[in-house]
Amino acid sequence: AKDTAGTIKAVVDAGYHQGEMFGFPDCQPMIDAAREYGLQLHSSHFQWQSVTEPETPGVPPFSEILGKAKEIGLTHLVVPYLEDKHRETLDNYKATAEKLNTAAVQAKKVGIQLAYHNHAFEFQPREGGKTGFDVFIEEFVPEMQFEVDVFWVQVGGHDPSKILRELKGRVSQVHLKDLKRGLEVPDYGSLEPDAFEELGDGTLSIAPIIETCDDAGVEHCHVEQDHSPDPVASIRQSMAYLKAL
Repeated sequence: AKDTAGTIKAVVDAGYHQGEMFGFPDCQPMIDAAREYGLQLHSSHFQWQSVTEPETPGVPPFSEILGKAKEIGLTHLVVPYLEDKHRETLDNYKATAEKLNTAAVQAKKVGIQLAYHNHAFEFQPREGGKTGFDVFIEEFVPEMQFEVDVFWVQVGGHDPSKILRELKGRVSQVHLKDLKRGLEVPDYGSLEPDAFEELGDGTLSIAPIIETCDDAGVEHCHVEQDHSPDPVASIRQSMAYLKAL
Protein backbone atom coordinates (compact mmCIF):
# COMPACT_ATOMS: atom_id res chain seq x y z
CA ALA A 1 0.00 0.00 0.00
CA LYS A 2 2.90 2.39 0.67
CA ASP A 3 4.45 1.82 -2.76
CA THR A 4 2.26 -0.40 -4.92
CA ALA A 5 4.09 0.31 -8.17
CA GLY A 6 7.50 -0.23 -6.59
CA THR A 7 6.35 -3.49 -5.03
CA ILE A 8 4.98 -4.87 -8.29
CA LYS A 9 8.18 -3.86 -10.07
CA ALA A 10 10.18 -5.72 -7.40
CA VAL A 11 8.06 -8.83 -8.00
CA VAL A 12 8.79 -8.67 -11.72
CA ASP A 13 12.49 -7.98 -11.11
CA ALA A 14 12.59 -11.06 -8.84
CA GLY A 15 11.66 -13.20 -11.85
CA TYR A 16 7.89 -13.65 -11.53
CA HIS A 17 5.86 -13.52 -14.75
CA GLN A 18 2.36 -13.59 -13.30
CA GLY A 19 0.69 -12.70 -10.04
CA GLU A 20 -2.57 -13.14 -8.19
CA MET A 21 -4.29 -10.09 -6.72
CA PHE A 22 -6.54 -9.73 -3.70
CA GLY A 23 -9.46 -7.48 -2.81
CA PHE A 24 -10.82 -7.35 -6.36
CA PRO A 25 -12.40 -5.20 -7.66
CA ASP A 26 -10.97 -2.60 -5.24
CA CYS A 27 -7.35 -3.06 -6.30
CA GLN A 28 -6.87 -0.71 -9.23
CA PRO A 29 -3.35 0.40 -8.16
CA MET A 30 -2.18 -3.23 -8.42
CA ILE A 31 -3.81 -3.60 -11.82
CA ASP A 32 -2.21 -0.40 -13.10
CA ALA A 33 1.23 -1.36 -11.79
CA ALA A 34 0.99 -4.85 -13.26
CA ARG A 35 0.20 -3.39 -16.67
CA GLU A 36 3.07 -0.90 -16.37
CA TYR A 37 5.69 -3.52 -15.49
CA GLY A 38 4.43 -6.48 -17.52
CA LEU A 39 3.14 -8.73 -14.74
CA GLN A 40 0.43 -11.01 -16.12
CA LEU A 41 -2.80 -11.12 -14.13
CA HIS A 42 -4.96 -14.20 -14.51
CA SER A 43 -6.51 -14.50 -11.07
CA SER A 44 -7.65 -12.59 -8.03
CA HIS A 45 -9.13 -13.17 -4.63
CA PHE A 46 -12.26 -11.06 -4.56
CA GLN A 47 -14.96 -9.68 -2.28
CA TRP A 48 -16.37 -13.12 -1.53
CA GLN A 49 -19.38 -11.86 0.42
CA SER A 50 -20.89 -11.13 -3.00
CA VAL A 51 -21.34 -14.91 -3.16
CA THR A 52 -21.69 -15.98 0.48
CA GLU A 53 -23.72 -13.00 1.74
CA PRO A 54 -25.10 -11.22 -1.34
CA GLU A 55 -27.94 -9.64 0.64
CA THR A 56 -25.55 -7.65 2.87
CA PRO A 57 -25.81 -3.86 2.31
CA GLY A 58 -22.83 -2.46 0.44
CA VAL A 59 -21.71 -5.78 -1.03
CA PRO A 60 -21.37 -5.52 -4.83
CA PRO A 61 -23.39 -7.96 -6.95
CA PHE A 62 -21.35 -10.95 -8.13
CA SER A 63 -22.45 -10.20 -11.71
CA GLU A 64 -20.77 -6.79 -11.40
CA ILE A 65 -17.54 -8.40 -10.18
CA LEU A 66 -17.64 -10.85 -13.08
CA GLY A 67 -18.07 -7.97 -15.51
CA LYS A 68 -15.07 -6.11 -14.13
CA ALA A 69 -13.00 -9.30 -14.15
CA LYS A 70 -13.76 -9.82 -17.83
CA GLU A 71 -12.83 -6.20 -18.57
CA ILE A 72 -9.27 -6.66 -17.35
CA GLY A 73 -8.88 -10.18 -18.74
CA LEU A 74 -9.05 -12.32 -15.60
CA THR A 75 -9.82 -16.00 -16.07
CA HIS A 76 -9.95 -17.00 -12.38
CA LEU A 77 -11.67 -15.68 -9.27
CA VAL A 78 -11.08 -17.16 -5.83
CA VAL A 79 -13.09 -17.19 -2.59
CA PRO A 80 -10.28 -16.66 -0.06
CA TYR A 81 -11.94 -17.17 3.31
CA LEU A 82 -15.03 -18.05 5.34
CA GLU A 83 -16.20 -16.24 8.46
CA ASP A 84 -16.86 -18.33 11.58
CA LYS A 85 -20.63 -18.28 11.09
CA HIS A 86 -20.25 -20.09 7.76
CA ARG A 87 -18.17 -22.95 9.20
CA GLU A 88 -19.52 -23.86 12.61
CA THR A 89 -21.35 -26.99 11.38
CA LEU A 90 -21.35 -29.31 8.40
CA ASP A 91 -24.70 -27.83 7.41
CA ASN A 92 -23.01 -24.42 7.26
CA TYR A 93 -20.46 -25.84 4.83
CA LYS A 94 -23.19 -27.46 2.76
CA ALA A 95 -25.13 -24.19 2.50
CA THR A 96 -21.93 -22.40 1.49
CA ALA A 97 -21.18 -25.04 -1.14
CA GLU A 98 -24.61 -24.48 -2.64
CA LYS A 99 -23.95 -20.75 -2.98
CA LEU A 100 -20.49 -21.34 -4.42
CA ASN A 101 -21.89 -23.80 -6.95
CA THR A 102 -24.48 -21.30 -8.16
CA ALA A 103 -21.81 -18.62 -8.55
CA ALA A 104 -19.41 -21.02 -10.29
CA VAL A 105 -21.99 -21.91 -12.92
CA GLN A 106 -22.65 -18.19 -13.45
CA ALA A 107 -18.91 -17.49 -13.76
CA LYS A 108 -18.30 -20.37 -16.14
CA LYS A 109 -20.84 -18.93 -18.57
CA VAL A 110 -18.61 -15.90 -19.07
CA GLY A 111 -15.35 -17.87 -19.16
CA ILE A 112 -14.21 -17.41 -15.57
CA GLN A 113 -13.25 -20.26 -13.24
CA LEU A 114 -14.36 -19.91 -9.62
CA ALA A 115 -12.36 -21.68 -6.90
CA TYR A 116 -12.23 -21.93 -3.11
CA HIS A 117 -8.98 -21.34 -1.21
CA ASN A 118 -8.55 -23.51 1.88
CA HIS A 119 -6.99 -22.78 5.23
CA ALA A 120 -6.61 -25.33 8.05
CA PHE A 121 -10.04 -24.95 9.65
CA GLU A 122 -11.76 -26.85 6.84
CA PHE A 123 -9.94 -29.99 8.00
CA GLN A 124 -11.23 -29.85 11.57
CA PRO A 125 -13.42 -32.92 12.25
CA ARG A 126 -17.06 -32.12 12.90
CA GLU A 127 -20.09 -34.35 13.38
CA GLY A 128 -19.13 -38.00 12.94
CA GLY A 129 -15.52 -37.10 12.19
CA LYS A 130 -16.44 -35.52 8.86
CA THR A 131 -14.77 -32.25 7.87
CA GLY A 132 -15.87 -29.16 6.00
CA PHE A 133 -13.37 -30.03 3.29
CA ASP A 134 -15.07 -33.41 2.94
CA VAL A 135 -18.37 -31.59 2.38
CA PHE A 136 -16.85 -29.39 -0.30
CA ILE A 137 -15.36 -32.41 -2.08
CA GLU A 138 -18.77 -34.10 -2.06
CA GLU A 139 -20.90 -31.07 -2.88
CA PHE A 140 -18.93 -29.00 -5.39
CA VAL A 141 -20.29 -29.26 -8.92
CA PRO A 142 -17.77 -29.68 -11.80
CA GLU A 143 -17.85 -25.94 -12.44
CA MET A 144 -16.59 -25.22 -8.90
CA GLN A 145 -12.92 -25.93 -8.22
CA PHE A 146 -10.30 -25.64 -5.49
CA GLU A 147 -7.30 -23.40 -5.02
CA VAL A 148 -5.22 -25.61 -2.75
CA ASP A 149 -2.92 -23.92 -0.26
CA VAL A 150 -0.39 -26.66 0.49
CA PHE A 151 0.85 -24.98 3.68
CA TRP A 152 -2.60 -24.98 5.29
CA VAL A 153 -3.25 -28.54 4.12
CA GLN A 154 -0.12 -29.57 6.04
CA VAL A 155 -1.16 -27.55 9.11
CA GLY A 156 -4.57 -29.26 8.87
CA GLY A 157 -2.86 -32.63 9.26
CA HIS A 158 -2.90 -33.87 5.67
CA ASP A 159 -0.36 -34.62 2.95
CA PRO A 160 -0.60 -31.92 0.25
CA SER A 161 0.52 -34.21 -2.59
CA LYS A 162 -2.05 -36.82 -1.57
CA ILE A 163 -4.83 -34.21 -1.52
CA LEU A 164 -3.78 -32.96 -4.96
CA ARG A 165 -3.79 -36.50 -6.36
CA GLU A 166 -7.22 -37.18 -4.90
CA LEU A 167 -8.55 -33.94 -6.42
CA LYS A 168 -7.00 -34.46 -9.85
CA GLY A 169 -8.89 -32.36 -12.39
CA ARG A 170 -10.59 -30.32 -9.65
CA VAL A 171 -7.75 -28.00 -8.63
CA SER A 172 -7.33 -24.93 -10.82
CA GLN A 173 -4.57 -23.20 -8.83
CA VAL A 174 -2.17 -23.82 -5.95
CA HIS A 175 -0.50 -21.63 -3.33
CA LEU A 176 3.08 -22.65 -2.60
CA LYS A 177 4.53 -21.74 0.80
CA ASP A 178 6.66 -23.45 3.43
CA LEU A 179 6.20 -24.25 7.13
CA LYS A 180 8.85 -23.68 9.80
CA ARG A 181 10.63 -26.83 10.97
CA GLY A 182 10.04 -28.13 14.49
CA LEU A 183 6.94 -26.01 14.96
CA GLU A 184 4.25 -26.92 17.46
CA VAL A 185 1.21 -26.58 15.20
CA PRO A 186 -2.06 -25.59 16.93
CA ASP A 187 -5.28 -27.43 16.16
CA TYR A 188 -6.53 -25.89 12.92
CA GLY A 189 -5.90 -22.37 14.21
CA SER A 190 -3.77 -19.34 13.47
CA LEU A 191 0.02 -19.34 13.54
CA GLU A 192 2.70 -16.92 14.63
CA PRO A 193 4.31 -14.86 11.81
CA ASP A 194 7.60 -16.77 12.02
CA ALA A 195 5.80 -20.00 11.05
CA PHE A 196 5.89 -18.91 7.40
CA GLU A 197 9.11 -19.74 5.58
CA GLU A 198 10.59 -19.20 2.14
CA LEU A 199 10.25 -22.16 -0.23
CA GLY A 200 12.76 -24.89 0.54
CA ASP A 201 13.50 -23.72 4.08
CA GLY A 202 10.67 -25.56 5.81
CA THR A 203 9.06 -28.96 6.16
CA LEU A 204 7.09 -29.20 2.92
CA SER A 205 8.38 -31.28 0.01
CA ILE A 206 7.99 -28.55 -2.61
CA ALA A 207 9.47 -30.35 -5.65
CA PRO A 208 7.16 -33.39 -5.41
CA ILE A 209 4.22 -31.06 -4.80
CA ILE A 210 4.97 -29.17 -8.02
CA GLU A 211 5.26 -32.44 -9.95
CA THR A 212 1.90 -33.52 -8.53
CA CYS A 213 0.39 -30.17 -9.56
CA ASP A 214 1.43 -30.85 -13.13
CA ASP A 215 -0.11 -34.32 -13.06
CA ALA A 216 -3.30 -33.00 -11.42
CA GLY A 217 -3.93 -30.42 -14.14
CA VAL A 218 -3.23 -27.33 -12.03
CA GLU A 219 -3.12 -24.22 -14.21
CA HIS A 220 -1.24 -21.76 -11.99
CA CYS A 221 0.99 -22.01 -8.92
CA HIS A 222 1.46 -18.87 -6.83
CA VAL A 223 4.28 -18.28 -4.35
CA GLU A 224 2.72 -16.91 -1.18
CA GLN A 225 4.27 -16.02 2.16
CA ASP A 226 1.78 -14.56 4.62
CA HIS A 227 4.43 -12.97 6.85
CA SER A 228 8.05 -11.90 6.40
CA PRO A 229 10.28 -9.22 7.94
CA ASP A 230 11.51 -8.52 4.39
CA PRO A 231 8.89 -9.63 1.83
CA VAL A 232 10.88 -8.72 -1.29
CA ALA A 233 13.92 -10.64 -0.06
CA SER A 234 11.65 -13.58 0.69
CA ILE A 235 10.11 -13.76 -2.77
CA ARG A 236 13.57 -13.48 -4.32
CA GLN A 237 14.77 -16.38 -2.18
CA SER A 238 11.75 -18.51 -3.10
CA MET A 239 12.27 -17.81 -6.79
CA ALA A 240 15.95 -18.76 -6.53
CA TYR A 241 14.88 -22.04 -4.93
CA LEU A 242 12.38 -22.73 -7.72
CA LYS A 243 14.89 -21.98 -10.45
CA ALA A 244 17.36 -24.40 -8.85
CA LEU A 245 14.90 -27.34 -8.84
